[in-house]
Amino acid sequence: MPSIEASAAVSLRSRAIWAGAWNLVSLLASQGMRLGGNLIMARLLLPEMFGVMVIAGTVSMLLHLLSDVGLRQNIIQSTRGDDPLFLNTAWTVQIVRGFVLFGLTLLLALAAWYAQRADLWPAESAYAAPELPMVLAATGLSAIIWGFQSTKIDVAVRTFQQKRVVLIELASQFIGLLAMLLIGYFTRSIWSLVLAGLISALAGTVLGHLAMHGHGNRLQWDRDALQELIVFGRWILLSSMVGVLAMYGDRMWFGASMTVAQLGVYSIAVLILGAIQTGLLRLGGSVALPAFSEAVREGDMARLKRLYYRFKLLVDLAMLFTCGVLLTASPLLIGWMYDERYAEAGPMLAILSLSFFTLRYTMAHQLWVALGLTKYQAMDNIIRLVSLWALLPLLLALGGVEYAIWGVALHTLPTLILVVCVNCKLGMFSLKRELLVLPMLAVGALFGVAVTHFFAWL
Repeated sequence: MPSIEASAAVSLRSRAIWAGAWNLVSLLASQGMRLGGNLIMARLLLPEMFGVMVIAGTVSMLLHLLSDVGLRQNIIQSTRGDDPLFLNTAWTVQIVRGFVLFGLTLLLALAAWYAQRADLWPAESAYAAPELPMVLAATGLSAIIWGFQSTKIDVAVRTFQQKRVVLIELASQFIGLLAMLLIGYFTRSIWSLVLAGLISALAGTVLGHLAMHGHGNRLQWDRDALQELIVFGRWILLSSMVGVLAMYGDRMWFGASMTVAQLGVYSIAVLILGAIQTGLLRLGGSVALPAFSEAVREGDMARLKRLYYRFKLLVDLAMLFTCGVLLTASPLLIGWMYDERYAEAGPMLAILSLSFFTLRYTMAHQLWVALGLTKYQAMDNIIRLVSLWALLPLLLALGGVEYAIWGVALHTLPTLILVVCVNCKLGMFSLKRELLVLPMLAVGALFGVAVTHFFAWL
Protein backbone atom coordinates (compact mmCIF):
# COMPACT_ATOMS: atom_id res chain seq x y z
CA MET A 1 0.00 0.00 0.00
CA PRO A 2 1.26 3.52 -0.76
CA SER A 3 2.54 5.52 2.19
CA ILE A 4 0.69 8.52 3.59
CA GLU A 5 3.53 10.77 2.41
CA ALA A 6 3.32 9.40 -1.13
CA SER A 7 -0.46 9.83 -1.19
CA ALA A 8 -0.13 13.40 0.03
CA ALA A 9 2.45 14.15 -2.66
CA VAL A 10 0.20 12.71 -5.36
CA SER A 11 -2.76 14.67 -4.00
CA LEU A 12 -0.78 17.92 -4.00
CA ARG A 13 0.56 17.22 -7.49
CA SER A 14 -2.93 16.52 -8.82
CA ARG A 15 -4.42 19.64 -7.27
CA ALA A 16 -1.52 21.78 -8.45
CA ILE A 17 -1.85 20.42 -12.00
CA TRP A 18 -5.56 21.19 -12.11
CA ALA A 19 -4.97 24.63 -10.61
CA GLY A 20 -2.25 25.25 -13.19
CA ALA A 21 -4.52 24.09 -16.00
CA TRP A 22 -7.30 26.44 -14.94
CA ASN A 23 -4.85 29.30 -14.62
CA LEU A 24 -3.50 28.55 -18.09
CA VAL A 25 -7.04 28.67 -19.48
CA SER A 26 -7.61 31.92 -17.62
CA LEU A 27 -4.32 33.39 -18.86
CA LEU A 28 -4.96 32.57 -22.51
CA ALA A 29 -8.56 33.76 -22.45
CA SER A 30 -7.82 36.85 -20.37
CA GLN A 31 -4.87 38.02 -22.42
CA GLY A 32 -6.74 37.18 -25.62
CA MET A 33 -9.58 39.47 -24.56
CA ARG A 34 -7.18 42.13 -23.37
CA LEU A 35 -5.12 42.11 -26.55
CA GLY A 36 -8.17 41.86 -28.82
CA GLY A 37 -9.82 44.78 -27.06
CA ASN A 38 -6.63 46.82 -27.30
CA LEU A 39 -6.33 46.14 -31.04
CA ILE A 40 -9.89 47.35 -31.63
CA MET A 41 -9.58 50.38 -29.36
CA ALA A 42 -6.27 51.35 -31.00
CA ARG A 43 -8.30 51.91 -34.17
CA LEU A 44 -11.09 53.79 -32.42
CA LEU A 45 -9.00 56.05 -30.18
CA LEU A 46 -5.96 58.27 -30.57
CA PRO A 47 -2.55 57.20 -29.18
CA GLU A 48 -2.72 60.22 -26.85
CA MET A 49 -5.64 58.63 -25.00
CA PHE A 50 -3.61 55.53 -24.24
CA GLY A 51 -0.84 57.80 -22.98
CA VAL A 52 -3.18 59.44 -20.47
CA MET A 53 -4.41 56.01 -19.32
CA VAL A 54 -0.80 54.92 -18.79
CA ILE A 55 -0.40 57.75 -16.28
CA ALA A 56 -3.75 57.07 -14.58
CA GLY A 57 -3.15 53.34 -14.45
CA THR A 58 0.35 53.84 -13.08
CA VAL A 59 -0.91 56.13 -10.32
CA SER A 60 -3.64 53.65 -9.41
CA MET A 61 -1.19 50.75 -9.27
CA LEU A 62 1.35 52.85 -7.38
CA LEU A 63 -1.12 53.60 -4.62
CA HIS A 64 -2.35 50.01 -4.56
CA LEU A 65 1.10 48.52 -4.16
CA LEU A 66 2.39 51.26 -1.87
CA SER A 67 -0.21 50.07 0.66
CA ASP A 68 -0.05 46.34 -0.06
CA VAL A 69 0.35 44.34 3.16
CA GLY A 70 0.02 40.94 1.47
CA LEU A 71 -3.49 40.01 2.59
CA ARG A 72 -3.88 37.28 -0.02
CA GLN A 73 -0.39 35.89 0.57
CA ASN A 74 -1.07 35.83 4.31
CA ILE A 75 -4.37 33.97 3.88
CA ILE A 76 -2.62 31.42 1.64
CA GLN A 77 0.37 30.97 3.95
CA SER A 78 -1.22 31.22 7.41
CA THR A 79 -2.43 28.28 9.50
CA ARG A 80 -5.51 30.45 10.21
CA GLY A 81 -6.21 30.95 6.53
CA ASP A 82 -9.62 29.25 6.80
CA ASP A 83 -10.68 30.83 10.13
CA PRO A 84 -13.76 33.09 9.61
CA LEU A 85 -12.60 35.52 12.31
CA PHE A 86 -9.19 35.88 10.66
CA LEU A 87 -10.79 36.28 7.21
CA ASN A 88 -13.28 38.91 8.42
CA THR A 89 -10.48 40.91 10.01
CA ALA A 90 -8.53 40.80 6.74
CA TRP A 91 -11.68 41.88 4.86
CA THR A 92 -12.21 44.83 7.20
CA VAL A 93 -8.60 45.93 6.73
CA GLN A 94 -9.08 45.60 2.97
CA ILE A 95 -12.15 47.87 2.98
CA VAL A 96 -10.48 50.57 5.08
CA ARG A 97 -7.50 50.46 2.75
CA GLY A 98 -9.77 50.92 -0.29
CA PHE A 99 -11.29 54.14 1.06
CA VAL A 100 -7.86 55.48 2.02
CA LEU A 101 -6.57 54.80 -1.49
CA PHE A 102 -9.53 56.61 -3.02
CA GLY A 103 -8.88 59.65 -0.84
CA LEU A 104 -5.21 59.69 -1.85
CA THR A 105 -6.19 59.43 -5.53
CA LEU A 106 -8.44 62.47 -5.19
CA LEU A 107 -5.58 64.43 -3.63
CA LEU A 108 -3.28 63.48 -6.51
CA ALA A 109 -5.95 64.45 -9.03
CA LEU A 110 -6.23 67.84 -7.36
CA ALA A 111 -2.43 68.21 -7.39
CA ALA A 112 -2.36 67.33 -11.11
CA TRP A 113 -5.02 69.97 -11.83
CA TYR A 114 -3.09 72.60 -9.86
CA ALA A 115 0.19 71.72 -11.59
CA GLN A 116 -1.45 72.18 -14.99
CA ARG A 117 -2.98 75.49 -14.00
CA ALA A 118 0.41 76.69 -12.73
CA ASP A 119 2.18 75.46 -15.92
CA LEU A 120 4.57 73.29 -13.93
CA TRP A 121 4.88 70.71 -16.75
CA PRO A 122 6.15 71.20 -20.30
CA ALA A 123 3.17 71.71 -22.60
CA GLU A 124 4.02 68.62 -24.68
CA SER A 125 4.50 66.19 -21.76
CA ALA A 126 1.95 63.52 -20.88
CA TYR A 127 1.42 65.10 -17.45
CA ALA A 128 0.04 68.22 -19.13
CA ALA A 129 -2.89 66.39 -20.81
CA PRO A 130 -6.06 68.30 -19.79
CA GLU A 131 -8.09 65.10 -19.23
CA LEU A 132 -5.64 63.69 -16.69
CA PRO A 133 -7.07 65.12 -13.40
CA MET A 134 -10.62 63.91 -14.02
CA VAL A 135 -9.44 60.54 -15.29
CA LEU A 136 -7.32 60.12 -12.16
CA ALA A 137 -10.26 60.93 -9.88
CA ALA A 138 -12.57 58.50 -11.67
CA THR A 139 -10.13 55.58 -11.72
CA GLY A 140 -9.69 55.98 -7.98
CA LEU A 141 -13.19 54.59 -7.44
CA SER A 142 -11.91 51.13 -8.34
CA ALA A 143 -9.99 51.06 -5.03
CA ILE A 144 -13.25 51.25 -3.09
CA ILE A 145 -14.89 48.61 -5.27
CA TRP A 146 -12.03 46.12 -4.96
CA GLY A 147 -11.87 46.80 -1.23
CA PHE A 148 -15.14 44.91 -0.86
CA GLN A 149 -13.88 41.84 -2.78
CA SER A 150 -14.72 38.64 -0.89
CA THR A 151 -11.97 36.70 0.86
CA LYS A 152 -13.66 33.56 -0.48
CA ILE A 153 -11.54 34.17 -3.58
CA ASP A 154 -8.35 34.00 -1.51
CA VAL A 155 -9.45 30.84 0.31
CA ALA A 156 -10.22 29.19 -3.04
CA VAL A 157 -6.71 30.01 -4.28
CA ARG A 158 -5.24 28.64 -1.02
CA THR A 159 -6.99 25.29 -1.52
CA PHE A 160 -6.37 25.04 -5.30
CA GLN A 161 -10.10 25.48 -6.10
CA GLN A 162 -9.34 27.55 -9.16
CA LYS A 163 -12.31 26.82 -11.40
CA ARG A 164 -14.79 29.32 -9.96
CA VAL A 165 -12.06 31.91 -9.41
CA VAL A 166 -11.07 31.70 -13.08
CA LEU A 167 -14.67 31.83 -14.30
CA ILE A 168 -15.39 34.90 -12.16
CA GLU A 169 -12.28 36.69 -13.40
CA LEU A 170 -13.08 35.93 -17.04
CA ALA A 171 -16.73 36.91 -16.65
CA SER A 172 -15.87 40.26 -15.06
CA GLN A 173 -13.25 40.94 -17.71
CA PHE A 174 -15.66 40.09 -20.51
CA ILE A 175 -18.28 42.43 -19.05
CA GLY A 176 -15.69 45.21 -18.87
CA LEU A 177 -14.50 44.48 -22.42
CA LEU A 178 -18.04 44.60 -23.78
CA ALA A 179 -18.66 47.90 -22.00
CA MET A 180 -15.39 49.35 -23.36
CA LEU A 181 -16.17 48.40 -26.94
CA LEU A 182 -19.74 49.70 -26.84
CA ILE A 183 -18.85 52.98 -25.13
CA GLY A 184 -15.76 53.40 -27.29
CA TYR A 185 -17.67 52.81 -30.52
CA PHE A 186 -20.33 55.38 -29.73
CA THR A 187 -18.19 58.03 -28.00
CA ARG A 188 -14.60 57.55 -29.34
CA SER A 189 -13.63 58.89 -25.93
CA ILE A 190 -11.06 58.06 -23.26
CA TRP A 191 -13.97 57.52 -20.87
CA SER A 192 -14.65 54.18 -22.53
CA LEU A 193 -11.36 52.96 -21.02
CA VAL A 194 -12.09 54.47 -17.60
CA LEU A 195 -15.65 53.17 -17.29
CA ALA A 196 -14.69 49.72 -18.54
CA GLY A 197 -12.25 49.33 -15.64
CA LEU A 198 -14.85 50.37 -13.07
CA ILE A 199 -17.55 48.11 -14.52
CA SER A 200 -15.17 45.15 -14.60
CA ALA A 201 -14.17 45.75 -10.96
CA LEU A 202 -17.80 45.98 -9.87
CA ALA A 203 -18.73 42.78 -11.71
CA GLY A 204 -15.76 40.88 -10.21
CA THR A 205 -16.58 42.02 -6.67
CA VAL A 206 -20.28 41.15 -6.88
CA LEU A 207 -19.59 37.74 -8.43
CA GLY A 208 -16.94 37.02 -5.79
CA HIS A 209 -19.59 37.28 -3.09
CA LEU A 210 -22.45 35.56 -4.93
CA ALA A 211 -20.78 32.79 -6.93
CA MET A 212 -18.20 31.46 -4.45
CA HIS A 213 -18.79 28.88 -1.72
CA GLY A 214 -17.65 29.50 1.82
CA HIS A 215 -18.18 31.83 4.75
CA GLY A 216 -19.63 35.22 3.85
CA ASN A 217 -17.72 38.27 5.02
CA ARG A 218 -18.81 40.77 7.61
CA LEU A 219 -17.08 43.63 9.39
CA GLN A 220 -15.17 42.13 12.31
CA TRP A 221 -12.01 42.92 14.22
CA ASP A 222 -9.77 40.49 16.09
CA ARG A 223 -6.61 41.72 17.80
CA ASP A 224 -4.66 38.48 17.35
CA ALA A 225 -5.59 38.24 13.67
CA LEU A 226 -4.62 41.88 13.15
CA GLN A 227 -1.30 41.25 14.88
CA GLU A 228 -0.55 38.35 12.55
CA LEU A 229 -1.48 40.45 9.52
CA ILE A 230 0.86 43.20 10.69
CA VAL A 231 3.80 40.90 11.48
CA PHE A 232 3.52 39.06 8.16
CA GLY A 233 2.70 42.15 6.14
CA ARG A 234 5.39 44.55 7.30
CA TRP A 235 8.03 43.14 4.94
CA ILE A 236 5.42 42.72 2.19
CA LEU A 237 4.50 46.39 2.64
CA LEU A 238 8.12 47.50 2.38
CA SER A 239 8.64 45.20 -0.59
CA SER A 240 5.55 46.57 -2.34
CA MET A 241 6.40 50.19 -1.62
CA VAL A 242 9.85 49.75 -3.10
CA GLY A 243 8.79 47.32 -5.82
CA VAL A 244 6.13 49.58 -7.26
CA LEU A 245 8.59 52.44 -7.66
CA ALA A 246 10.90 50.02 -9.47
CA MET A 247 8.14 48.42 -11.56
CA TYR A 248 6.51 51.66 -12.67
CA GLY A 249 9.45 54.04 -12.43
CA ASP A 250 9.89 53.98 -16.20
CA ARG A 251 6.41 55.39 -16.79
CA MET A 252 6.92 58.01 -14.09
CA TRP A 253 10.13 59.24 -15.75
CA PHE A 254 8.82 58.90 -19.30
CA GLY A 255 5.65 60.84 -18.43
CA ALA A 256 7.83 63.93 -18.19
CA SER A 257 10.24 62.94 -21.00
CA MET A 258 7.83 61.72 -23.72
CA THR A 259 4.95 63.38 -25.47
CA VAL A 260 1.56 61.88 -24.67
CA ALA A 261 1.52 60.22 -28.13
CA GLN A 262 4.98 58.67 -27.58
CA LEU A 263 3.89 57.38 -24.19
CA GLY A 264 0.84 55.84 -25.83
CA VAL A 265 3.10 53.98 -28.28
CA TYR A 266 5.36 52.87 -25.42
CA SER A 267 2.28 51.55 -23.63
CA ILE A 268 1.68 49.12 -26.52
CA ALA A 269 5.10 47.52 -26.00
CA VAL A 270 4.51 47.45 -22.24
CA LEU A 271 1.08 45.88 -22.79
CA ILE A 272 2.56 42.86 -24.57
CA LEU A 273 5.32 42.47 -21.98
CA GLY A 274 2.77 42.90 -19.21
CA ALA A 275 0.61 40.10 -20.59
CA ILE A 276 3.50 37.66 -20.23
CA GLN A 277 4.53 39.04 -16.86
CA THR A 278 0.95 38.71 -15.62
CA GLY A 279 0.98 35.07 -16.66
CA LEU A 280 4.14 34.41 -14.65
CA LEU A 281 2.81 36.21 -11.58
CA ARG A 282 -0.48 34.32 -11.85
CA LEU A 283 1.37 31.01 -12.02
CA GLY A 284 3.45 32.02 -9.03
CA GLY A 285 0.68 33.43 -6.85
CA SER A 286 -2.11 30.98 -7.67
CA VAL A 287 -0.25 27.69 -8.14
CA ALA A 288 3.37 27.81 -6.96
CA LEU A 289 2.82 29.72 -3.71
CA PRO A 290 -0.03 27.48 -2.45
CA ALA A 291 2.00 24.38 -3.35
CA PHE A 292 5.16 25.69 -1.67
CA SER A 293 3.19 26.84 1.39
CA GLU A 294 1.51 23.46 1.86
CA ALA A 295 4.88 21.69 1.73
CA VAL A 296 6.27 24.15 4.30
CA ARG A 297 3.27 23.75 6.63
CA GLU A 298 3.81 19.98 6.53
CA GLY A 299 7.55 20.38 7.16
CA ASP A 300 8.49 18.49 3.99
CA MET A 301 11.56 20.38 2.77
CA ALA A 302 12.53 17.68 0.28
CA ARG A 303 9.18 18.02 -1.46
CA LEU A 304 9.50 21.81 -1.36
CA LYS A 305 12.84 21.56 -3.20
CA ARG A 306 11.40 19.25 -5.85
CA LEU A 307 8.40 21.52 -6.38
CA TYR A 308 10.60 24.60 -6.69
CA TYR A 309 12.88 23.02 -9.30
CA ARG A 310 9.92 21.78 -11.33
CA PHE A 311 8.16 25.14 -11.40
CA LYS A 312 11.41 26.98 -12.12
CA LEU A 313 12.29 24.68 -15.02
CA LEU A 314 8.96 25.39 -16.73
CA VAL A 315 9.27 29.12 -16.15
CA ASP A 316 12.91 29.24 -17.31
CA LEU A 317 12.20 27.47 -20.59
CA ALA A 318 9.14 29.60 -21.34
CA MET A 319 10.76 32.92 -20.44
CA LEU A 320 14.03 32.30 -22.30
CA PHE A 321 12.26 31.12 -25.44
CA THR A 322 9.91 34.13 -25.35
CA CYS A 323 12.85 36.48 -24.81
CA GLY A 324 14.63 35.09 -27.88
CA VAL A 325 11.53 35.30 -30.08
CA LEU A 326 10.76 38.91 -29.12
CA LEU A 327 14.40 39.96 -29.56
CA THR A 328 14.25 39.10 -33.25
CA ALA A 329 10.56 39.23 -34.22
CA SER A 330 9.09 42.20 -32.31
CA PRO A 331 8.91 44.62 -35.29
CA LEU A 332 7.11 41.95 -37.30
CA LEU A 333 4.69 41.28 -34.44
CA ILE A 334 3.82 44.96 -33.96
CA GLY A 335 3.44 45.40 -37.73
CA TRP A 336 0.91 42.57 -37.81
CA MET A 337 -1.23 43.89 -35.00
CA TYR A 338 -1.12 47.68 -35.25
CA ASP A 339 -1.11 50.39 -37.88
CA GLU A 340 1.88 52.57 -38.75
CA ARG A 341 1.19 55.02 -35.91
CA TYR A 342 2.47 52.36 -33.49
CA ALA A 343 5.47 51.13 -35.53
CA GLU A 344 8.02 52.43 -33.01
CA ALA A 345 6.63 49.99 -30.45
CA GLY A 346 8.44 47.18 -32.34
CA PRO A 347 12.04 48.22 -31.56
CA MET A 348 10.96 49.18 -28.02
CA LEU A 349 9.50 45.73 -27.46
CA ALA A 350 12.66 44.02 -28.76
CA ILE A 351 14.83 45.88 -26.24
CA LEU A 352 12.40 45.48 -23.34
CA SER A 353 12.16 41.72 -23.93
CA LEU A 354 15.65 41.38 -22.41
CA SER A 355 13.96 41.84 -19.04
CA PHE A 356 12.60 38.28 -19.31
CA PHE A 357 16.09 36.95 -18.62
CA THR A 358 15.80 38.07 -15.00
CA LEU A 359 12.00 38.08 -14.73
CA ARG A 360 12.08 34.28 -14.52
CA TYR A 361 13.88 34.50 -11.18
CA THR A 362 10.80 36.01 -9.51
CA MET A 363 9.74 32.40 -8.86
CA ALA A 364 12.22 32.64 -5.97
CA HIS A 365 9.96 35.27 -4.40
CA GLN A 366 7.17 32.70 -4.01
CA LEU A 367 9.63 30.35 -2.32
CA TRP A 368 10.73 33.05 0.10
CA VAL A 369 7.13 34.04 0.96
CA ALA A 370 6.18 30.39 1.59
CA LEU A 371 9.12 30.11 4.00
CA GLY A 372 8.16 33.39 5.71
CA LEU A 373 11.36 35.06 4.47
CA THR A 374 9.59 38.09 3.03
CA LYS A 375 12.52 40.35 3.96
CA TYR A 376 14.46 38.96 0.99
CA GLN A 377 11.70 39.97 -1.40
CA ALA A 378 11.91 43.49 0.04
CA MET A 379 15.70 43.49 -0.45
CA ASP A 380 15.26 42.34 -4.07
CA ASN A 381 12.90 45.22 -4.77
CA ILE A 382 15.22 47.73 -3.10
CA ILE A 383 17.99 46.67 -5.48
CA ARG A 384 15.61 47.09 -8.44
CA LEU A 385 14.58 50.54 -7.25
CA VAL A 386 18.11 51.83 -6.75
CA SER A 387 19.25 50.42 -10.08
CA LEU A 388 16.35 51.85 -12.09
CA TRP A 389 16.29 55.27 -10.50
CA ALA A 390 20.05 55.62 -10.91
CA LEU A 391 20.10 54.46 -14.53
CA LEU A 392 17.11 56.29 -16.00
CA PRO A 393 18.06 59.92 -15.29
CA LEU A 394 21.65 59.17 -16.33
CA LEU A 395 20.63 57.52 -19.61
CA LEU A 396 17.99 60.16 -20.34
CA ALA A 397 20.68 62.82 -19.97
CA LEU A 398 23.18 60.91 -22.14
CA GLY A 399 20.97 59.73 -25.00
CA GLY A 400 17.34 60.48 -24.32
CA VAL A 401 14.51 57.97 -24.36
CA GLU A 402 16.28 55.52 -26.70
CA TYR A 403 19.09 54.98 -24.20
CA ALA A 404 16.72 54.95 -21.23
CA ILE A 405 14.72 52.01 -22.63
CA TRP A 406 17.89 49.91 -22.39
CA GLY A 407 18.06 50.86 -18.72
CA VAL A 408 14.48 49.69 -18.22
CA ALA A 409 15.30 46.34 -19.82
CA LEU A 410 18.52 45.65 -17.91
CA HIS A 411 18.12 47.32 -14.51
CA THR A 412 17.10 44.05 -12.78
CA LEU A 413 20.39 42.26 -13.50
CA PRO A 414 21.97 43.18 -10.10
CA THR A 415 19.15 41.30 -8.32
CA LEU A 416 20.64 38.02 -9.54
CA ILE A 417 23.40 38.36 -6.93
CA LEU A 418 20.80 38.35 -4.13
CA VAL A 419 18.78 35.48 -5.64
CA VAL A 420 21.87 33.28 -6.01
CA CYS A 421 23.17 34.05 -2.49
CA VAL A 422 19.83 33.47 -0.74
CA ASN A 423 18.98 30.31 -2.69
CA CYS A 424 22.44 28.89 -2.08
CA LYS A 425 21.88 29.49 1.63
CA LEU A 426 18.53 27.66 1.39
CA GLY A 427 20.03 24.81 -0.65
CA MET A 428 17.81 25.78 -3.61
CA PHE A 429 20.40 26.67 -6.25
CA SER A 430 21.98 24.46 -8.91
CA LEU A 431 24.49 25.94 -11.36
CA LYS A 432 24.05 22.92 -13.62
CA ARG A 433 20.31 23.57 -13.92
CA GLU A 434 20.94 27.25 -14.64
CA LEU A 435 23.35 26.46 -17.49
CA LEU A 436 21.25 23.71 -19.05
CA VAL A 437 18.30 26.01 -19.82
CA LEU A 438 20.30 28.84 -21.43
CA PRO A 439 20.29 27.37 -24.99
CA MET A 440 16.53 27.96 -25.06
CA LEU A 441 17.30 31.67 -25.53
CA ALA A 442 19.12 30.89 -28.80
CA VAL A 443 16.31 28.55 -29.88
CA GLY A 444 13.80 31.35 -29.43
CA ALA A 445 15.97 33.87 -31.29
CA LEU A 446 16.44 31.50 -34.24
CA PHE A 447 12.72 30.82 -34.33
CA GLY A 448 12.01 34.57 -34.44
CA VAL A 449 14.53 35.04 -37.27
CA ALA A 450 13.01 32.16 -39.23
CA VAL A 451 9.49 33.53 -38.88
CA THR A 452 10.60 37.03 -39.87
CA HIS A 453 12.43 35.80 -42.99
CA PHE A 454 9.55 33.53 -43.94
CA PHE A 455 7.02 36.36 -43.96
CA ALA A 456 9.49 38.69 -45.69
CA TRP A 457 9.89 36.04 -48.41
CA LEU A 458 6.11 35.80 -48.80
